[in-house]
Amino acid sequence: MSGAGNRPEQRRPGRRTARTTAAPARPRHQLFTGRTVLLVGLVLLLALTLAGPVQQYLAGRAELAALAAEGAALDQEIAEQEARLAELRDPAVLAREARERFFYVAPGDRLVRVVDEADAEGDAGTVPEAADPAPRTWYDGLLGSVRAADDLGDE
Repeated sequence: MSGAGNRPEQRRPGRRTARTTAAPARPRHQLFTGRTVLLVGLVLLLALTLAGPVQQYLAGRAELAALAAEGAALDQEIAEQEARLAELRDPAVLAREARERFFYVAPGDRLVRVVDEADAEGDAGTVPEAADPAPRTWYDGLLGSVRAADDLGDE
């Protein structure tokens, strides 16, 4: 073994030497690598997948809050109505309400009803007498209203 192939000056002229230069190295600080794009894509896919259920969850929470507020308002109204019912169980309060709302009169009381002057004719303490004591049929009333309308149209 002569070792002639290891010396550069003894190389054969027809043979090319192998290049030992490596491919240019990629810079390590490249913005978009394949892994980065894949990771961003998976994060976006996860966000889009979870967007609907999260929105439904938040809408359900808002609806529960609204229903809880409505329930509290109804509980307050129930408490007020029960207090009013307990108040009306007293006979004196019930009698006062009957007199004020329905114009009930207890025996021995006198009912005085005040009316507007424009509505009252004559003495407010007397009942006006009926203008026509004879009963009228429905068609007499209809014809009378037609005559009155015709009289108003001529004026």
